[in-house]
Amino acid sequence: MSEIRFSGTVDHVAVKCDDLQNSVEEYKRLGFSVETLYDDWAMMRDVKGFGIALLPPGSKHPPHFGLRVETMEELIAAAEKEGRPIKPHRDGTSSFYTKGVDGNIVELIYYPPHTNQHGSGS
Repeated sequence: MSEIRFSGTVDHVAVKCDDLQNSVEEYKRLGFSVETLYDDWAMMRDVKGFGIALLPPGSKHPPHFGLRVETMEELIAAAEKEGRPIKPHRDGTSSFYTKGVDGNIVELIYYPPHTNQHGSGS
Protein backbone atom coordinates (compact mmCIF):
# COMPACT_ATOMS: atom_id res chain seq x y z
CA MET A 1 0.00 0.00 0.00
CA SER A 2 1.36 3.42 -0.89
CA GLU A 3 1.93 6.20 1.61
CA ILE A 4 -1.08 8.40 2.46
CA ARG A 5 -0.62 11.91 1.09
CA PHE A 6 -2.81 13.59 3.72
CA SER A 7 -6.08 13.06 5.51
CA GLY A 8 -8.95 15.19 6.70
CA THR A 9 -12.69 15.24 7.25
CA VAL A 10 -14.91 16.24 4.33
CA ASP A 11 -16.00 19.77 5.23
CA HIS A 12 -17.49 21.22 2.06
CA VAL A 13 -17.94 21.00 -1.69
CA ALA A 14 -17.47 24.13 -3.79
CA VAL A 15 -19.71 24.37 -6.86
CA LYS A 16 -20.29 26.92 -9.58
CA CYS A 17 -23.52 28.88 -9.60
CA ASP A 18 -25.05 31.30 -12.12
CA ASP A 19 -26.56 33.81 -9.68
CA LEU A 20 -25.16 33.94 -6.14
CA GLN A 21 -28.17 35.54 -4.43
CA ASN A 22 -30.62 33.21 -6.14
CA SER A 23 -28.53 30.16 -5.27
CA VAL A 24 -28.25 31.26 -1.63
CA GLU A 25 -32.05 31.50 -1.44
CA GLU A 26 -32.49 28.09 -3.08
CA TYR A 27 -30.08 26.43 -0.64
CA LYS A 28 -31.92 28.10 2.24
CA ARG A 29 -35.09 26.42 0.98
CA LEU A 30 -33.20 23.11 1.11
CA GLY A 31 -32.47 23.69 4.80
CA PHE A 32 -29.01 25.27 4.58
CA SER A 33 -28.11 28.45 6.42
CA VAL A 34 -25.73 31.22 5.36
CA GLU A 35 -22.43 31.03 7.20
CA THR A 36 -20.45 33.47 5.05
CA LEU A 37 -21.53 35.71 2.20
CA TYR A 38 -19.16 37.78 0.08
CA ASP A 39 -19.56 39.18 -3.44
CA ASP A 40 -17.40 36.40 -4.90
CA TRP A 41 -18.60 33.35 -2.89
CA ALA A 42 -20.88 32.11 -0.15
CA MET A 43 -20.65 29.25 2.34
CA MET A 44 -23.88 27.48 3.19
CA ARG A 45 -24.08 24.87 6.00
CA ASP A 46 -26.64 22.20 6.75
CA VAL A 47 -27.73 21.40 10.33
CA LYS A 48 -24.94 18.81 10.70
CA GLY A 49 -22.23 21.23 9.55
CA PHE A 50 -21.66 20.07 5.98
CA GLY A 51 -20.90 23.00 3.70
CA ILE A 52 -21.62 23.97 0.13
CA ALA A 53 -19.52 26.86 -1.14
CA LEU A 54 -21.23 28.72 -3.98
CA LEU A 55 -18.96 30.16 -6.67
CA PRO A 56 -20.58 32.74 -8.98
CA PRO A 57 -19.12 33.75 -12.35
CA GLY A 58 -15.83 35.56 -11.80
CA SER A 59 -15.12 33.89 -8.44
CA LYS A 60 -11.40 33.42 -7.82
CA HIS A 61 -12.07 30.03 -6.20
CA PRO A 62 -12.10 26.84 -8.29
CA PRO A 63 -14.73 24.12 -7.86
CA HIS A 64 -13.28 21.70 -5.28
CA PHE A 65 -13.69 19.34 -2.35
CA GLY A 66 -12.74 20.83 1.02
CA LEU A 67 -11.11 18.59 3.62
CA ARG A 68 -10.73 19.97 7.15
CA VAL A 69 -7.70 19.21 9.32
CA GLU A 70 -7.71 19.66 13.09
CA THR A 71 -4.39 21.47 13.58
CA MET A 72 -2.21 23.98 11.80
CA GLU A 73 0.65 21.49 12.16
CA GLU A 74 -1.30 18.96 10.06
CA LEU A 75 -1.90 21.62 7.41
CA ILE A 76 1.78 22.60 7.34
CA ALA A 77 2.92 18.97 7.07
CA ALA A 78 0.48 18.27 4.22
CA ALA A 79 1.44 21.48 2.38
CA GLU A 80 5.12 20.56 2.61
CA LYS A 81 4.40 17.06 1.32
CA GLU A 82 2.39 18.51 -1.60
CA GLY A 83 4.88 21.32 -2.27
CA ARG A 84 2.12 23.95 -1.95
CA PRO A 85 2.05 27.30 -0.14
CA ILE A 86 -0.48 27.87 2.63
CA LYS A 87 -2.72 30.89 2.16
CA PRO A 88 -4.39 32.70 5.07
CA HIS A 89 -7.95 33.86 4.29
CA ARG A 90 -10.02 36.89 5.26
CA ASP A 91 -12.25 34.75 7.49
CA GLY A 92 -9.35 33.50 9.65
CA THR A 93 -8.92 30.10 8.00
CA SER A 94 -5.78 28.88 6.24
CA SER A 95 -5.61 26.44 3.35
CA PHE A 96 -4.00 25.26 0.16
CA TYR A 97 -5.34 23.76 -3.05
CA THR A 98 -3.84 20.66 -4.63
CA LYS A 99 -4.65 18.11 -7.31
CA GLY A 100 -6.92 15.34 -6.12
CA VAL A 101 -8.08 12.09 -7.69
CA ASP A 102 -8.78 12.23 -11.45
CA GLY A 103 -7.68 15.86 -11.57
CA ASN A 104 -10.37 17.12 -9.18
CA ILE A 105 -9.12 19.94 -6.96
CA VAL A 106 -8.88 19.41 -3.20
CA GLU A 107 -8.60 22.20 -0.65
CA LEU A 108 -7.06 21.23 2.67
CA ILE A 109 -8.28 23.76 5.24
CA TYR A 110 -7.69 24.58 8.90
CA TYR A 111 -10.25 26.46 11.01
CA PRO A 112 -8.66 28.12 14.06
CA PRO A 113 -10.62 27.91 17.34
CA HIS A 114 -11.79 31.56 17.05
CA THR A 115 -13.68 30.93 13.77
CA ASN A 116 -17.23 29.58 13.61
CA GLN A 117 -17.77 26.00 14.76
CA HIS A 118 -17.12 24.67 11.27
CA GLY A 119 -15.26 27.69 9.97
CA SER A 120 -16.16 29.52 6.81
CA GLY A 121 -13.87 28.56 3.97
CA SER A 122 -11.55 30.52 1.78
